[in-house]
Amino acid sequence: MKQYDTDATADPFARSVSAFETLMCTLSGGEAGTWTHAELEEHLEVAGRELLRQLLQDHLNLRAVREEEQLRAGARPVVVGPEGRVRPWRETGHERWLATVFGLVRVARVAHRGPAVCNVHPADAALSLPVGRHSLGLRRLAVTEAVRGSFDQAGDAVERRCGKVLGKRRLEELVVAAAVDVDDFYQAVIPVPCSRDMPLVLQVDGKGVVMRPEALREATRRAAVKAAAGGHRGRLAPGEKPNRKRMATVACVFDTRPARRRPHDVIHPPGGRSGERPIRPGPRAENKWCTASLVRPPEQVIADAFDQAEARDPKHLRPRLVLVDGARHQLDLITAETTRRGVTVHILLDFVHVAEYVWAAAHAFHKPGTAEAEAWATDHLTAILAGHAARTADEMTAQADREGLPTARREAVDACHRYLTGHLEQLRYDTALDNGWPIATGAVEGACRHLIADRLDITGARWGLPGAEAVLRLRALVANGDLASYWRFHTAREHERLYPTPDQQGFELTA
Repeated sequence: MKQYDTDATADPFARSVSAFETLMCTLSGGEAGTWTHAELEEHLEVAGRELLRQLLQDHLNLRAVREEEQLRAGARPVVVGPEGRVRPWRETGHERWLATVFGLVRVARVAHRGPAVCNVHPADAALSLPVGRHSLGLRRLAVTEAVRGSFDQAGDAVERRCGKVLGKRRLEELVVAAAVDVDDFYQAVIPVPCSRDMPLVLQVDGKGVVMRPEALREATRRAAVKAAAGGHRGRLAPGEKPNRKRMATVACVFDTRPARRRPHDVIHPPGGRSGERPIRPGPRAENKWCTASLVRPPEQVIADAFDQAEARDPKHLRPRLVLVDGARHQLDLITAETTRRGVTVHILLDFVHVAEYVWAAAHAFHKPGTAEAEAWATDHLTAILAGHAARTADEMTAQADREGLPTARREAVDACHRYLTGHLEQLRYDTALDNGWPIATGAVEGACRHLIADRLDITGARWGLPGAEAVLRLRALVANGDLASYWRFHTAREHERLYPTPDQQGFELTA
């Protein structure tokens, strides 16, 4: 494409018009007539982006000209700096670069100056320019790509769309900076109201993330140093990463419509179903909200989940159900939080975790994969679903005594017995099924996979703490469907931080 720059004219968009006419001339020429549609797309992508960049540049130039004309016309507004001192002097010709989604542009504006104080540029506030070179549109694009794939892939995606405007290290810094307002955003969001007949469900789980040594918790870091001093093992087990992970806490809150079921709707009876009674579907999650953190302690993440539940049901009119995988520290934290708030909740263990213990016990009595093992596990799981967990635990130990199981096989039965008898209060599946409540932690398990495994656990990833926390928080925003509204909130907060006004303290932003 030939050069389209022109001399200064009265038309502030003369360069943009010239660029557009040049593009039309190229497309109507003989050479373009031989291009394939792919070559046309490639040319228009580059030339079209340059045309949009020129339009933006011409508009910024026009604003700069108008600002200088106002000064020449005698307009002398009183400009005060952040420390409260007036800037009495004016100086034109101050420029700065701005990297946008269309490419680099120059922003010219008038500087208001004073003795021994920094310059103030009112045009910066009018344009809400960021403190760095990169525009908010470019930052949002960087965030969108970085939470989707690796930082290298995000950098390539930004370069394909915008040209060479952003390096990898700066991209990582922009992602960290973009997550600073997540907590304030969710404090300002008002949840959608819901019927009191719909139970409110909270689920909590944990997932490890491979970190750089300096980002590990202190106890893990010391264990890693000790292991390194003892020499490296020749071969690790599949998936094993000893002393290299930091645990993230994930919490999920959602509404659900009651769906009553029978035990045989969950567990297939031995010999298969008769077909006379159709399977009743289980309850589904609605209005799901997730939060996760590597930095904040588990008790804070659990408190955030209870805050979300409180916002959805401030008068405590809806039944509240908490589902966990049976980790004792999680149960203790949940119990402490409910006591502190004075709320009543129904705590259930994830039935899938219970089934794993029962199947391990079944394989102590019968060979894995046999019909006998399946029938044994099915009978005992059905009894647990019917509310007979204590009797089931006693029956399996009594059977182990009768058959004289060897110690190696007896351990699986004893482990199952300890698990069941140690959590009897959290195994009231008969009540849950009769009320139509969920009995598995599928929602939070899916959140762990989506928020962490699909991004933070990609092959070769080793995370620093700020970057991992920012990506995790932003992925939770995307999963909640809140990224667009959050970005409007974040943009407004950025403007408040950079360009505060005297009357700003009396107002609070809402999402």
